[in-house]
Amino acid sequence: MSRYEPSQIEPKWQETWDKAGVFTARRDAAKPKYYVLEMFPYPSGRIHMGHVRNYTMGDVVARYKSSCGFSVLHPMGWDAFGMPAENAAMERGGHPKDWTYGNIADMRGQMKPLGLSIDWSREFATCDPEYYGQQQAMFIDMMEKGLVYRKAAVVNWDPVDMTVLANEQVIDGKGWRSGAVVERRELTQWFFKISDMAGDLLDSLDGLKDWPEKVRLMQANWIGKSRGLQFGFETVAAPAGFDRLEVYTTRPDTLMGASFAGISPDHPLAKELEKTNPQIAAFVAECRRIGTSEEALQTAEKLGMDTGIRVKHPLDPNWELPVWIANFILMDYGTGAIFGCPAHDQRDFEFATKYGLPIKAVYLAEGAEDAPLTDAFVPMKSERVQYVRGIAGNKPMTGDEGVAEAIALAEAKGFGQGVTKFRLRDWGISRQRYWGCPIPVVHCATCGVVPEKKENLPVELPYDVSFDKPGNPLDRHPTWAATACPKCGAAARRETDTMDTFVDSSWYYARFTAPRAATPTVAEDAEYWMNVDQYIGGIEHAILHLLYSRFFARAMNETGHLPAKAREPFNALFTQGMVTHEIYKTSDDKGRPVYHLPEDILRSETGATLKDGTVVEVIPSAKMSKSKKNVVDPMNIIASYGADTARWFVMSDSPPERDVEWTASGAEAAFKHLTRVWNLCSRIGELPADHQGKDDAALLKATAKAVDEVTKGIDGFAFNKAIAGLYAFTNVLAKADASTPVMKQAIRTLAQLMSPMTPHIAESIWSYQGGAGLCAQAAWPKADPALLVDDTVTLPIQINGKRRAEISVPKDMAAAEVEKIALANEDVVKFLAGQPVKKIIVVPGRIINVVV
Repeated sequence: MSRYEPSQIEPKWQETWDKAGVFTARRDAAKPKYYVLEMFPYPSGRIHMGHVRNYTMGDVVARYKSSCGFSVLHPMGWDAFGMPAENAAMERGGHPKDWTYGNIADMRGQMKPLGLSIDWSREFATCDPEYYGQQQAMFIDMMEKGLVYRKAAVVNWDPVDMTVLANEQVIDGKGWRSGAVVERRELTQWFFKISDMAGDLLDSLDGLKDWPEKVRLMQANWIGKSRGLQFGFETVAAPAGFDRLEVYTTRPDTLMGASFAGISPDHPLAKELEKTNPQIAAFVAECRRIGTSEEALQTAEKLGMDTGIRVKHPLDPNWELPVWIANFILMDYGTGAIFGCPAHDQRDFEFATKYGLPIKAVYLAEGAEDAPLTDAFVPMKSERVQYVRGIAGNKPMTGDEGVAEAIALAEAKGFGQGVTKFRLRDWGISRQRYWGCPIPVVHCATCGVVPEKKENLPVELPYDVSFDKPGNPLDRHPTWAATACPKCGAAARRETDTMDTFVDSSWYYARFTAPRAATPTVAEDAEYWMNVDQYIGGIEHAILHLLYSRFFARAMNETGHLPAKAREPFNALFTQGMVTHEIYKTSDDKGRPVYHLPEDILRSETGATLKDGTVVEVIPSAKMSKSKKNVVDPMNIIASYGADTARWFVMSDSPPERDVEWTASGAEAAFKHLTRVWNLCSRIGELPADHQGKDDAALLKATAKAVDEVTKGIDGFAFNKAIAGLYAFTNVLAKADASTPVMKQAIRTLAQLMSPMTPHIAESIWSYQGGAGLCAQAAWPKADPALLVDDTVTLPIQINGKRRAEISVPKDMAAAEVEKIALANEDVVKFLAGQPVKKIIVVPGRIINVVV
């Protein structure tokens, strides 16, 4: 073989695979299927090392399963709608569509040299009209099933991007894209009724055994099931129509510690009061400058205003509580009204302390019965505590016992009802922007809101829009919104809101089963390919994307687009770690940090410098970031070392669920190893056909062991362990002196075992060593169980209780023979230095003890 030149062999094999259609997914009733899917990328224009790691993981699984006889579906698409494209159009000119499709072409061109076993014939982008037209059809089907509705709601408003954000898209009170401080506004919005499925979404988590426990826990916490009490306070001096104030609480056991009642700034009572009270109107307006997410409300300064209204305590009509409007109360959780127990709720405590409200403890630590009942904050714990001022008397009980007893008492007295609620709220999907899927409804003066006819889908975005001012270009378009009512034919107006882009990514896994169909899915294809057997992606999608996808799978089942077995769409989930790199920093003349690219750094034993000799501070490895310039361009790595080197490195250096640090030395070491394998193949290829060695049996056993270790590594998603087994097998093969047929069989097996990780070099070795057909299509090797049984055992030798040496002997060797070999061992002889041995004890298969 010639020198190892990845730039020559890799394009050659990629072309060969493409021409042979090796990776085209086909329904085959005679084969089991396997569907492996990586979370598809946003087309930013450049792939990064995180992409390389993510897609290589999926590729290893796809290639391995194909070799094991499965019909494999391994597709690729693009999550292509969203604000970045509009922002680019506003900042640089041009059009979001052109920017997006240009980026897709660039990234496809960067991904293909990786040699991924992707069925590119199934590729689509969510901004393709063929895709979002089917999304619109499903929206109409969901409307018919009652899974979609429209209502006025308080929403998070991004004043820079001029659009609504989901609570999950508000990070630290700011828009996740723009970074602008989010405000509250009341707008009429479209919602998916995800809350109707909250119980099922929660209960079904228990069945997802092949999901990471931390992801299931995050989803469970987000759905947030709680058992509590709903009851009504009788109001005093309230406006007409507000005789009762309905409250939901998860801690009815603290009712005797009530200090105040609180309502959301968006509560109907607050809205009524602001009509006639300018101070309340001003306060409520101030509250609405805070986002609606719980995170934003928890971190904001607690603010309130006394309304002057009072409510009567349900257990004592002479005990009245003031009603406050408080900025930390959410309208769309519970009833939008609470009672505050400052002694046992940190939020209530901060509020009561600020405004001088009473603090009455209900729970005290056991043995502290004489502690004062005011001005104290006592966190409630799960262990047994002393229950004082209890609604059912004073006695020791846990918090859970107190809740149950309080609900029972309220129901017995008839002032409340125990109810189960969920934290999960309905999914608001309306977005006031252009680059998204148009919501397929029409507003008619006569007929109201009418879904578009399916034969008129897709409702396509117009191309001739301008981004010269903030806001939704669809609202300003001169003709696009004007249409005829699908019901009566009168002049009507299209909905100009577009869908949240999380909708686009919530069903793409199903579309891949029949990406060119004239319906969202095809029953036969969905039945065969679903579910996704292995889903791979980042932990950052543990709540948003995965929860929405689970909801959509259920909605698609209820609308006839997915079979019942696909209500949970992902059988197994793997969340991979990040690729990290050191950060290189200097400072400018004003002391501000200046970051430098890895390729601009010179390393030596004394540290790191720029090429002009300037000393550089090296900051420990962190997530690759453009702003910190600690990024490594995969295309540079492929150009220098080849795709196989990049693939080998990101799979070998650490367990796939952990971060992996990219280092130049690590990449060089990976390349050297592959070169060594290449040269080993060349040496074996030059062996005479009649060469007879002495290591046939040992090499056959080592080959079987390698097959076993690599198979277990891939099956267990421990790719680093699989590669460790390949390193070990390569070392054995390099030292082996076996007959030519056994050596050739061993190197072919090595190629097969390497093929999922490094398919190009594996294909070359397979071809050179006479493998039949393509390595990518060869059946996965199987280990002979008989060869996996070790016929030798390694025994440690202890002299006077301390380990001094070890020997390897046949398992069935007689103890007397083992003693002779042990006493003849070079290290033992050296340590004994002529001392007589008093006793030697051989414990078969375990240890040899020598006493002197």
